Amino acid sequence: MDSWVRFNAQSQAKERVIRAAQYACTLLGYTLKKGGAAAELHKTISQLEAHMSLTRKLLRLGNSVEALEAAKRAIHLSDSVLRLCLTISHLNKAMYFACDNVLWAGKTGLISKLDQQKWTQRSFRYYLFALILNLTRDVYELRLLIESEERYRASRSPPSPSTTLPADSLSSSSSSPAAPATIALPVMSAWLCRRLHLLGMVLYNNPPLLLDLLKNSCDIFIPLDRLGIYPTGSGFVGACGLASSVLSILTIINPWLKLKP
Repeated sequence: MDSWVRFNAQSQAKERVIRAAQYACTLLGYTLKKGGAAAELHKTISQLEAHMSLTRKLLRLGNSVEALEAAKRAIHLSDSVLRLCLTISHLNKAMYFACDNVLWAGKTGLISKLDQQKWTQRSFRYYLFALILNLTRDVYELRLLIESEERYRASRSPPSPSTTLPADSLSSSSSSPAAPATIALPVMSAWLCRRLHLLGMVLYNNPPLLLDLLKNSCDIFIPLDRLGIYPTGSGFVGACGLASSVLSILTIINPWLKLKP
């Protein structure tokens, strides 16, 4: 099993490059269509995109095994939230890759009379569930880092009344009819600016989390569009797919940018 996982990992870089090229073709096809290009050129780009999609499916034939192995490792994590999110996410990925393998067999003629629309919708549902769990994990880790940074700042210097926004003061000021809104709004604005600055600083100091959050945020629009939940159009899907593919390639080139576990 371990040898198969190591062998399968060697094809991930190629699959990411082909994925970037596929979504680049999607974006290019949308641009050509909007620009009024010749129908023959648009057809050629669409065929090239379809060939790249089929090639990606071939390179992902063993990914279900790798996803199951990742789920087995994630189930032993000490953090209960990470354990739940990552284990279920990897299981959904395993089902997504399994559906993808069936689609590849259907498109190559190995399975005749396959309902490709049904299996495509099924695979994108598993993909969407996995992405939702990945984003939940990202937000959870971001919350932990923000709380850790707040504790560190509190230990360095005690908070002053002018830089904090107690909840009781907000409630009392909002409930008191004598409290003017012109006092509450600047306080709220200053508090919001501090929170945004803290958020930006935490993400800046944790590039793996930032890249994973951006990648998952881009990827989630793909199944949302394909399932008809939130249609965005092929141009936006192509741009999101291309951006997330480039971010994935960066994590392969620089393994330290990959979010762990």
